[in-house]
Amino acid sequence: MKKFKLKHLVACMILAHVSNAYSEDLMTIYQQALEADPESRAAAINMEITKEQTQEALGQMLPQISGSANWSKNSQDTAASGKTPSKSSTYDGTRYYVSLNQTLFDFSKFWNWRRANTVEEQYSAENIEAQHALIHKVVEKYFGVLEAEDQLYFYQTEKNAMAKRLEQTQKQFTKQLVKITDVYEIEARLDQLKASEIEAETIVVTAKEALKELTNTPFSDLYKLKDNVDYKPLDGQLEQWVEVAKSENPSLAAQLKAIEAASTSVIVQKSKFLPEVDLQLNYYDTNTGYQSSNLGTQYSTQVGAINVTVPIFDGGVSIHQLFESEHKLELAKNENEAKIRALVKETSDSFLSSNASVRRIEASRKAVASAAKSREANEHGFKFGVKTVTDILNAQQEEFKAKRELSQAKYAYIKHRARFMRSVGMITEQNVQEVNNWLQPKSLALPIEAIEKKEDKTEIKPSI
Repeated sequence: MKKFKLKHLVACMILAHVSNAYSEDLMTIYQQALEADPESRAAAINMEITKEQTQEALGQMLPQISGSANWSKNSQDTAASGKTPSKSSTYDGTRYYVSLNQTLFDFSKFWNWRRANTVEEQYSAENIEAQHALIHKVVEKYFGVLEAEDQLYFYQTEKNAMAKRLEQTQKQFTKQLVKITDVYEIEARLDQLKASEIEAETIVVTAKEALKELTNTPFSDLYKLKDNVDYKPLDGQLEQWVEVAKSENPSLAAQLKAIEAASTSVIVQKSKFLPEVDLQLNYYDTNTGYQSSNLGTQYSTQVGAINVTVPIFDGGVSIHQLFESEHKLELAKNENEAKIRALVKETSDSFLSSNASVRRIEASRKAVASAAKSREANEHGFKFGVKTVTDILNAQQEEFKAKRELSQAKYAYIKHRARFMRSVGMITEQNVQEVNNWLQPKSLALPIEAIEKKEDKTEIKPSI
């Protein structure tokens, strides 16, 4: 007997280990998404592209050196003229050419380099925003799966409880203790719960597919929320956080750089109306002349020159390019104003929603306890004939509704908190790890009904 118990214990430990091995936590999902997300990779590539464009713009102001060499075999025939007989000759021809050009005065190249630097900073900020967006999506979709699974669990539990009550009521009906209408009412509610269960199953599948879209990797069980998480409200005043968002949000920072780049583009176009001055140094070495004629000896020539180019008329191209850049500047300013308004709204909404979720969690916990007492009271009242089956069903329905709302409030807090951290530009991998500490393997998680009976003790404050 003891040997059997030992084997049974070892088997349970192995099964628990296998279950944990296939469970995936938030950090694991985030690392998978980090490797697979095309948007964040595209943002990083765009940043690298702008770095190269900056170097290209700088290179246009540096010395431009070119050279060429030509070796030829030439045959020359001279026709007879007077007493001069015709003759033919062959000779080897060589030409060497080296040129150096250095811009001395060209404001358009300088300001184009300045614009490229600003665009590089813009895409660097957009790359940071892409990373923040990925973290937010991982948190939102991960807990979207957990929330959907919890809702399905509650509907299944309620359905099983209703099926059990139907069985009891049918037995009571055969003893003529209840009416047939009570049986019909329970059957109707059971059918409604079956329909709700089907809908909840669909939502679970959709949520899992949304998470899989981020990782491009199938996953099994996810870690669940611990039962001792203390959901704390966000500290500080909303007005202060709005100012932080305006100064730290990478999306808004990128838009400000876009305005700066558009403003520089206007200067670039204006600079095209100014003269351009460059230094030119040339070196020639050849033994062939016009039409490859034989010069008879090697000639070398050195040339130093200052070239001045003055734009006079280009068909109106430059002036219209200037107007175009000015319109783009106004467009960037309008987009910035729209982003500021959206950011203020997002920061305010996520801040208030996070703190409201904390109060909602506390209220929902009390509602669960009250609903459980109400259901128990109705069941006792039914035994003494002062309550009806309908009263019990309503109380049971309210209890499960309170449990579902409590679960939704917890996940809403986490999602709103992630939105808030992103809006103020402070969401990082450290936040992912922090939230990951709130999770535990599914095999270690308590049943959801038991969770609400335990007292929360661990205090986890948002790191803001």
